[in-house]
Amino acid sequence: MRERFKKYLPVLIGKYFQLLFFFSPKRAIRKAYILFCTPQKGKIQPDQEYFLEEAEDEIVMVNDTYIQTYLWPSLGETVLMIHGWESNAHRWKGLIQKLQEQGYNIVAFDAPAHGNSSGKILNVPLYTQCLQKMVELYRPNHLIGHSVGGMTLIFHQHSFPNQEIDKLIVLAPPAELARIMKTYQGILRLSKKFMTALDEYFKNKHGFYFEEFSVAEFSKSLTLPGLLIHDKYDEVAPYSEAVSISKNWNNVQFNTTEEFGHSLFFDEVDDMIIDFLKD
Repeated sequence: MRERFKKYLPVLIGKYFQLLFFFSPKRAIRKAYILFCTPQKGKIQPDQEYFLEEAEDEIVMVNDTYIQTYLWPSLGETVLMIHGWESNAHRWKGLIQKLQEQGYNIVAFDAPAHGNSSGKILNVPLYTQCLQKMVELYRPNHLIGHSVGGMTLIFHQHSFPNQEIDKLIVLAPPAELARIMKTYQGILRLSKKFMTALDEYFKNKHGFYFEEFSVAEFSKSLTLPGLLIHDKYDEVAPYSEAVSISKNWNNVQFNTTEEFGHSLFFDEVDDMIIDFLKD
């Protein structure tokens, strides 16, 4: 019964939004936007705490949000890590341990509404503000982002060029907000008229229509050396979008994996990253 309810819950929410849209369009659109930006998981789990507790921790304020940062200090070059949607800084555990062996100074942080950070919503523009704050504070040599973290990394470099960063590493990034919103529309079964209004809301709030928020297009402005890793059979972020990014990013090394999934939790991937940083 519970599984059946969970299956039909998105449809019920969509019907509620559509009904509310008839009586109060602005309220319905805002609720749909908030739902889209609200993660359902990503908080620190008990079995993740012990590793993160080993790090030095700092709280950084971004607007009115407390951002939890984790530091593994060393005298080497600084690497700043940006996790993905419904994840947290623990996702980097294996790579952090290997980078420590190589002497890198490592910084990671939990996104708003994730891990030990405060907040209730997350979107790429907000995440980009947080990333810029971290860049200003920690002056990293290299950035590594996974999934939405990779999407944020590219948008950040498009929005804030000339940050004295040496190398960029992007793992399994989604690229097209229009495609993501099409999926959102399908899950909730929202009308075309509703989505047009939501598109206008996004434009007014962030300065982009869905079609305009394209990480593949933003990649055309990147000049720094980059490593892009994506699995051919990624079921979360289409491989074709990574191909588009690679074609537009003039100075990128594009590595394709097979059967590594979206998370890319494999030693071979860690080795690619370390080799790229050391090169």
